Amino acid sequence: MQLPESFLVIALLIVLSAFFSLAELSLAASRRLRLTQMADEGDVRAAKVLKLQEQPGDYFTVVQIGLNAIAILGGIIGEGALSPTLSELYSHWLPAARAQTFGFLSSFIIVTSLFIMFADLIPKRLGMAQPEIWATRLLKPMLWSMSLFKPIIWFYSRATDQLIKLLGLPAKRDDRITPDDILALTEAGTRAGVLEAREQQVIANVFELDSRMVSSAMTQRERIAFFLRDDPDAVVRARIAEEPFSTYPVCEGDIDHVIGYVDAKDLFQRVLNNQSLSLNDDQLVHKVLIVPDRLTLAEVLEQFRQVHEDFAVIVNEYSRVVGVVTLNDVMSTVMGDLVGPDDEEQIVRRDENSWLIDGMTPIEDVLRTLDLDELPHEDEYDTLAGFLMEMLRRVPRRTDSVNFGGYKFEVLDVDSYRIDQVMVSRIVTLNTATGSAADAVNGAPKATA
Repeated sequence: MQLPESFLVIALLIVLSAFFSLAELSLAASRRLRLTQMADEGDVRAAKVLKLQEQPGDYFTVVQIGLNAIAILGGIIGEGALSPTLSELYSHWLPAARAQTFGFLSSFIIVTSLFIMFADLIPKRLGMAQPEIWATRLLKPMLWSMSLFKPIIWFYSRATDQLIKLLGLPAKRDDRITPDDILALTEAGTRAGVLEAREQQVIANVFELDSRMVSSAMTQRERIAFFLRDDPDAVVRARIAEEPFSTYPVCEGDIDHVIGYVDAKDLFQRVLNNQSLSLNDDQLVHKVLIVPDRLTLAEVLEQFRQVHEDFAVIVNEYSRVVGVVTLNDVMSTVMGDLVGPDDEEQIVRRDENSWLIDGMTPIEDVLRTLDLDELPHEDEYDTLAGFLMEMLRRVPRRTDSVNFGGYKFEVLDVDSYRIDQVMVSRIVTLNTATGSAADAVNGAPKATA
């Protein structure tokens, strides 16, 4: 075979190898979500590519047959065409044996470089850039190739299936979409500017509903405005004026004996009609939903849906009321700082290195704000106040502080054993002995070895 003919054959083999490389990578890199969208828009080829992704064995078998056969042929033809010519060229300056060796090496490097560049790197970059487009474009010639080599494909595919089964290796790709996949996609969208950071946070909050406890969104027991069943009209009116809410629990004797709730709209309607606000009227007091404090927010939402209510009283294992929660509380948790007035923010950033945080702030919000992965004994508490109690091993007092994760948590205000405000400051000074900020507790007994 003459040199020009050899170069023509090599060029043809490079084109075929590029075809198989592009076909292989485009199918593997194609996103099922994008292919599904294309199929829904009427692209029949996209639907066929989706089916191939479910059982790609025969497809990849013909790809590997083609790639390996072409590589062997390319080596044989390239060595036979270029080696004699290059050896003859080198013989003008080198001994015959050495010229032959250099001719073979040069032929190998040239042919290999051409295949790597034009049959591998460039096609694969194209396939990574637009996998779905190339997968659909190359579908028909790949189906022809699969029909042409069907007997060989059958042999290699069945042999491979048996080996995989014998070795206990996974044979199919797991295409299940997990919450982590969706969150990773939204984070990528935020970095690309497709989503706003706040919008991405809302999506993340939705997935947290399955893990966040109801206690992270409820109104604490100490802040509940409630009525007693025998409260007179004047007391009811005064309570509404002092603590205006949309819903009030009605109790018998004390807050731990809830018998129902009243809607502020019903009370206002009676006031406008000059009617008495007697809570002994069963038409005014509605049956209340009671839920345990170990439910997640997702479970509470399901309870609301089942009973068609948007208010619930939360009790612990001792039937003691620990708080109340409304549908608005849950949705505020999802929406984050997209809703709600500024004066109700639980986390206020003072400057680049410090935050003022309410003690009742859910620990998940604290971790997110401070960009921390975890806090010690996280299963033992739900709020920032619980974290401080766990670390101090007692009820915190003003000026008590805890150092952890490069931050200082200092108690600023305590009201009747309730931690109202905590100053969180980034520790910027380094420990001279270790070169890092040491975790410590100020005001708690130190453990010694």
